[in-house]
Amino acid sequence: MFKQICFFRKRPDMTMDEFLDYYENQHSQLSKRQGRAPSLPGAQRYVRRYLVPEKNPVTGEVHDPGYDCIMEIWWNSREEFEASQRIISDPARLPAIMEDELNLFASHVNPVCSVIEYDSPMGPQGEATRVEVVHGD
Repeated sequence: MFKQICFFRKRPDMTMDEFLDYYENQHSQLSKRQGRAPSLPGAQRYVRRYLVPEKNPVTGEVHDPGYDCIMEIWWNSREEFEASQRIISDPARLPAIMEDELNLFASHVNPVCSVIEYDSPMGPQGEATRVEVVHGD
């Protein structure tokens, strides 16, 4: 698996509820609403993780993480990831994406990263754990 993560900051005039609502009900459905083929063909999982800052147990303070949402997408390969990036940056599609992002994000300067993950064994007897992606019920 190949994993992509992006970091997003909401527009400063939006509440977190407005940001979450727009992202879930508008932006994440943009291709579908426009009647276009998916921007993320080959993606196995597309997750938005909305951040709720909590008290740091060492300092006792709540620290701003700098972002409001971390988006994660899992791909079967880097090639599938790169193919989606070409679709998203296609000059025929890019203006609509950028225009919609103005309704949501503080800017277009959003870090995009690939991820190298290592899992620690967390089973009751120290055995390895695993997460399985299942399509459908």
